[in-house]
Amino acid sequence: VQLVESGGGLVQAGGSLRLSCAASGMIFSISVMGWYRQAPGKQRELVATITSGGGVTNYADSVKGRFTISRDNAENAMYLQMKDLKPEDTAVYYCNAKLRQGPLSGLYNNWGRGPQVTVSS
Repeated sequence: VQLVESGGGLVQAGGSLRLSCAASGMIFSISVMGWYRQAPGKQRELVATITSGGGVTNYADSVKGRFTISRDNAENAMYLQMKDLKPEDTAVYYCNAKLRQGPLSGLYNNWGRGPQVTVSS
């Protein structure tokens, strides 16, 4: 199973970026998906999560109202629309998916490699 992210880059403060994450490989079902980020010298932190049906989302207080998480189950994909970006949003953003590879398999935690998002002031 691979999680491949795209959409990172350099943007000025106040700008927008959209991150994408696509899961591929032997996948039976995907449960919760989420975005996490890690800034230099800091621990990895949760940005947002979304349940399998997309009905329940959860956001870090620091991004509420600015970021929107969504997913496309038919494509095994997840997105993060980021608006009004701030320099403190600068970090490596990681895609996370909890998935099963078969009807009787356990729930595995998978990570992408993470695109860099840099917000200049």
